[in-house]
Amino acid sequence: MLGKAPGLGADMVFLDLEDSVAPLEKEAARDNVVKAINEQDWGDTVLCVRVNAWDTKWTYRDVIHVVENASERLDELMLPKVQSAAEVVALDLLLTQIEETTGRTSRVGIEAQIETTRGLINVEEICAASDRTETIIFGPADFAASMEMPVLTAGVQVPEYPGDHFHYVFSKILMAGRANGLQVIDGPFLKIRELDALREYAMRTRVLGYDGKWALHPDQVTVINEVYTPTQEQFDRAHDILEAYRTATEQDRRGAVMFGDEMIDEASRKMALKFVARGERAGMTRSSSSA
Repeated sequence: MLGKAPGLGADMVFLDLEDSVAPLEKEAARDNVVKAINEQDWGDTVLCVRVNAWDTKWTYRDVIHVVENASERLDELMLPKVQSAAEVVALDLLLTQIEETTGRTSRVGIEAQIETTRGLINVEEICAASDRTETIIFGPADFAASMEMPVLTAGVQVPEYPGDHFHYVFSKILMAGRANGLQVIDGPFLKIRELDALREYAMRTRVLGYDGKWALHPDQVTVINEVYTPTQEQFDRAHDILEAYRTATEQDRRGAVMFGDEMIDEASRKMALKFVARGERAGMTRSSSSA
């Protein structure tokens, strides 16, 4: 799996030391991760390592071993099951000491996972705890266990619930992340062979404004990339809105203008900018017919 990871087409890959590693393999996994970081060609993929949570005995050695031995190609560490801002601060302080001691020139970023009720209650403080933090992530399986939900598969729709049982959770995490300028990512969809169901469920957070979603299997990557990337029509329309608004404000000196049957203004410009930025990150270009 480590060997296949660079070629999957995902924007970000994390190498796991936590839940996917058996307790007796935790120490050996550190060396495997370091070797993969140093010896494989990761291209421009964001490269992250998920360490174990602070309530285990492995965290500090995970951080020290990986960061001291991995090359500058390591971009981030992911901290799971974050319960409070203090846990993010602790990781920040440890990373600072390692960087100063080793002379590392690039700063290691932090991704924080919200997977418990206490973590959700404290999510605003968690998102604001460190300027190293780049991303906040929702972990549905551990969160369902923390809530004592009567489900055995998390990260999927619950037919018995008249609505989206995680809607409040999605919204609270999203607002906390956006208020602190963070990327916000949805967790995994565990039924890896049900790609149509994945697409349907991913649309929930895509519509809210999430930046992406985890993939557990290579087949999920294509679906997730499609869902969280603007369509060509949306990308072109966003460009058209920006162009019309620019003409209105700079040439006609008007703050609001009709665009087809819609009134657009400064708020419209801000929404369009988000679509353009997201599309450009995905390598999109404007259609010639809309230029």
